[in-house]
Amino acid sequence: MSLRALAIACLLIAATALGYVALQMVRPPPPPVVAEAAPPPPPPPPVRTRLLVASRALPAGTLLKDEDFTVREVPPEDVPEGALASSDETRAEMRGALLRRYLDPGATVTRADFLRPRDRGFLAAVLRPGMRAISIGVDATTGAAGLIWPGDQVDVILTQELGNSDAPLARRVVSETILTDVRVIAVDQQITQGPGSSEAPAGRLARTVSLEVTPEQAEKVAVARTLGRVDITVRAMDQAPEDALARATTSVFSSDVSPALARSGTSPGSRVRVIQGNDSQEVNFR
Repeated sequence: MSLRALAIACLLIAATALGYVALQMVRPPPPPVVAEAAPPPPPPPPVRTRLLVASRALPAGTLLKDEDFTVREVPPEDVPEGALASSDETRAEMRGALLRRYLDPGATVTRADFLRPRDRGFLAAVLRPGMRAISIGVDATTGAAGLIWPGDQVDVILTQELGNSDAPLARRVVSETILTDVRVIAVDQQITQGPGSSEAPAGRLARTVSLEVTPEQAEKVAVARTLGRVDITVRAMDQAPEDALARATTSVFSSDVSPALARSGTSPGSRVRVIQGNDSQEVNFR
């Protein structure tokens, strides 16, 4: 290649390079890439405390149950002093406790509002003024098959066999209602009102039932336990007290239950003592 051709080629290369550089200097630079900012995280929910409150109006003296309470959430700064937080342990502690003051629906429950069954003086606090507590031994039959619970209203029936051998067989066994419309305050050592307490062993029949009675009624029960068998019957919720009182004034004898024994009152062997002046004699009816 001649020197002239080489010089021309160098000039062309130099001109191309200068043109490219000039073009880059004239072209505007590309816009900068801006990364999109991530949205800020949502604020955490406000801290709230779950408190136990009364689900309905609760009068003083109520034996507390699980359904007597509900849960209300409040900010920590609004928690009253002594309020109880909702938990399984707190509910177990309050189950069967005695309410010491009236609570409006939605009222916050505090520890000072109730008395627990194991607290000293609990049973005395359950009793209404002037009342007494007396226990009756029961079994599967006399205790209504274990279906009596604290808080039930019951009647007490005495059945006895008269010891007088001269009494006719038709009148020898008698049953009478000695107490009506009395409140059950405990079954064995369980004072929780209503069935379903976790403290009641499944399948276990009660051995004692404690009743709330007047002093005179307590004396009646004490005498009845020595006379014969004592049964407890559960009252209907809507039974009028005057109906039970009228029924309690009657006695049911053997002849009232068995027609055969009623007819036996005229059978041979019945005797009547006849007294004339200072003389007395027995007359046999044949």
